[in-house]
Amino acid sequence: MQAGVGVSSKNFKKATQRNRIKRLMREAYRLQKNDLQQYLLHNNKTMSVFFLYVGKDLPDYELLFEKIGTSIKRLIKLSNDNTQANT
Repeated sequence: MQAGVGVSSKNFKKATQRNRIKRLMREAYRLQKNDLQQYLLHNNKTMSVFFLYVGKDLPDYELLFEKIGTSIKRLIKLSNDNTQANT
């Protein structure tokens, strides 16, 4: 499984701000990716994901952790729905 993160330089001019957001996003993903990896392994699937931060304010870690967790749950649900529709 592959994952990537990105932050717009249009909203964050300083590289230090962009790098901080990307670091926080990678850490939040790293701590929550196990559910998605187990689902994909169990169903013999692969997936590549890319998280793009589009906000205009510097986020705090708790917000990113919550949003990435919600996104992972949604990916599992969508992948499961897609699997059921194909059978």
